[in-house]
Amino acid sequence: MDPHNELQELRKQLDQLRKENSRLREQLDFSHLKKTVIVPDQFKEIFDQAEQNVYRYFSDVYNSAEHGEIDISGERYVLIRSASLSYEFLDIIKELYRNNGEQEAIRIGNNFLFDIGHVLGKKDSKAFHEKMHLTEPIQKLSAGPVHFAYTGWANVEILPDSKPSPDENFYLHYHHHNSFEAQAWKKAGRLSDRPVCVMNSGYSSGWCEESFGIPLTAVEVTCEGRGDNYCTFIMAPPHKIGDYIKEFTDQSGAEEYEVPVFFKRKVVEDKLRDSLVQKETLLKEVHHRVKNNLQIISSLFRLQLNTLHDVKLKEVFLTSLNRVNTMAQIHELIYGDKDLTSVDLIHYFEQLLSSLAQIYSSKGNEITIETSFELEKKTLDPDRAIPLGLILNEMATNAFKYAGGKEAVFTLRMRYDNENYYLDFSDNGPGLPDQPKQTSLGLSLIEILCEQIDAELKISSSKNGLAYSIKFTK
Repeated sequence: MDPHNELQELRKQLDQLRKENSRLREQLDFSHLKKTVIVPDQFKEIFDQAEQNVYRYFSDVYNSAEHGEIDISGERYVLIRSASLSYEFLDIIKELYRNNGEQEAIRIGNNFLFDIGHVLGKKDSKAFHEKMHLTEPIQKLSAGPVHFAYTGWANVEILPDSKPSPDENFYLHYHHHNSFEAQAWKKAGRLSDRPVCVMNSGYSSGWCEESFGIPLTAVEVTCEGRGDNYCTFIMAPPHKIGDYIKEFTDQSGAEEYEVPVFFKRKVVEDKLRDSLVQKETLLKEVHHRVKNNLQIISSLFRLQLNTLHDVKLKEVFLTSLNRVNTMAQIHELIYGDKDLTSVDLIHYFEQLLSSLAQIYSSKGNEITIETSFELEKKTLDPDRAIPLGLILNEMATNAFKYAGGKEAVFTLRMRYDNENYYLDFSDNGPGLPDQPKQTSLGLSLIEILCEQIDAELKISSSKNGLAYSIKFTK
C-alpha cells in the first residue's frame, strides 16, 4: 500500500476510535467513581459534579509513543519526573548560586518554582474552564483539586474553616496528601529544613486566582518533606495572608514563613526602578540649585567687572568669570541629559569650544577651530568628563587670550586605542615665554586636574604655537 494512503487510513481509524470513545463517555456510569478530593459537606454537591466533569475529560486518552504524543480530550500533555522539579532542581540552583550562600540560592530556586507553578495553574485553569464550559467561580475552583489529582500533583483535602469567596476575604485552608514534591524528598531519603511543596503552592494559587479573578498566593505551613504529619497550605490575597499565617503560627508555635509573591523579581525590579527615578530626580534638583548658584556668582562677577577700571584686574576678573561660566555649562551639558551616567564627548567638547570662541571672537579675533575624533567609545563618565572640560577650558582660554589680532587656528584631536585616550590641543600663537616668571594659575589648574584623573600631561612650546598632550586610561 502507498505510504500516503496508509497514513490516510490510519487517520480514519483514529477518527472512528475517537467517535466511539465519545459515545462511551456519554454512557459512563459514575456510580463506581472514586473520590479524589475531600471537602466539607457544604461543598460536597459541587465537587461531586467536578469529579464527573474531570473524570469525563481524562477518559478521552490517546497515547502514542511512536509519535511522541500524549493527548487528553484534544490537549497535548507531557510527563516529567517529579524529582527533577523538586530536590534535584534545588541542588542545581544551589550549585549555580553558591556564591550567594545556600539560603539565598534556595530562595532564588523557590521563587522560580513558584512562578512557574503559578503560571501553569492559571493557564491550565483557563483552558479547562473554556473546554468544560464552566462559568461560576466556585464551579471553576472545584475542578482544580480534581484536575490536580488526575495530573499527579496531589490529593486535596479542603478543611472546614475555608471561605472561598470572590473578594478580599477569600480564605482557603487545605492539605495536599501524597504531594509529588514531598514524596520525591521522602523517596530519596532526604529531609528538608523548610516546606518543599513550592510548585504545589504556585499551581493551586494560580488555578484559584484564575477561577475567582482576584490575586491570590499560597503558603505551605506544614510539610511531610520536613517531617510534619501533613502538607498544609493557607491561601489568601497577598495583602491579607500575613494575618492568617500569624494566627496559625501563634496557635502552633511554628516558625515564621516567607510569603511567595508572583514574579517577586519583577516586584523588586519595579521598586529599584522607582528608587532610581527618585534618585535621578533628586540629582537633577541638586544640579538645578548648583547651576542657579553658579549663575548668581557669575552675575556678581559681572557687576564687579563693570566697576573696575584697571585693565589687568578686569582681565583677571574676566578669566574667573569664564571659569564659572564653563562650570555652569558643563553642568548643563551633563545633567541636562536624560542619561546621567555618561557624557557624549564630541558634543561636549565642541559645545564648550564654540562657547569660548564666541566670547573671544567678540574682541575682534578671527578664530578657526578644527576638531578630529577617532573614538570607538564616544562617551565618558561624568567623574572624568568634568575635569576634562575644565582642562579644555584653561587650554582654550589661554590660547584665545593670546591670539592677538591675527587669524587664530586652534586644533583639537582626540583618539582611543582600546587602552588609552589621547587628547591633543594646539594653537598657532606665540607659545610660552622663554623665561616665565612663575607658573600661571591656568597651567597650575591644568596640572592639578590632570592629577585628579591620573592623566599624563606633556606641553611643548615654540614660536609656531603651544601644544598640550594628555593621556589617560579608559
